[in-house]
Amino acid sequence: MMGAGKTTVGRELAKRRRMRFADCDHEIVARTGVTIPTIFEIEGEEGFRRRESQTLEELTHEPNLVLATGGGVVLDSGNRALLSQRGIVIYLNVPPQILWERTRHDRNRPLLRVENPRQRIEELHRVRDPLYREVADLVVDGGRGNPGAMVRQIEKALTSLDRTSCEH
Repeated sequence: MMGAGKTTVGRELAKRRRMRFADCDHEIVARTGVTIPTIFEIEGEEGFRRRESQTLEELTHEPNLVLATGGGVVLDSGNRALLSQRGIVIYLNVPPQILWERTRHDRNRPLLRVENPRQRIEELHRVRDPLYREVADLVVDGGRGNPGAMVRQIEKALTSLDRTSCEH
């Protein structure tokens, strides 16, 4: 979800694991030369989602990459399949109340340009949470903790995953 800390946690995880980090939304902005709200204005959410799927397709081919995706990437079943097949998926599960606190002043969130952004976050979470869980190899509960603690929790879980996959 937006505001969960994907970029912050992903960047730190990549640094600690000596991997490259990429943020799917940042890649889209770099490729188009315009902001995500501008893409939404011109092409609508559908146009943005098309660009997001294409960028995801390309980035998931890259080895040794920690990738932060946009929160809505899971809405497309093809994207969920790509994520499941091409990497380890980590869901940063943050309660909607905290997501709202983190995003309420951010004007760069087109989906929150509504009368009641708090309610919108709750609705998005209700729809997306089952999809995140469907595709996730790891679910990391976040919220009030610091990003470093979340990264350590992820590294510990990844070590367990590595051992489990070696045993089978």
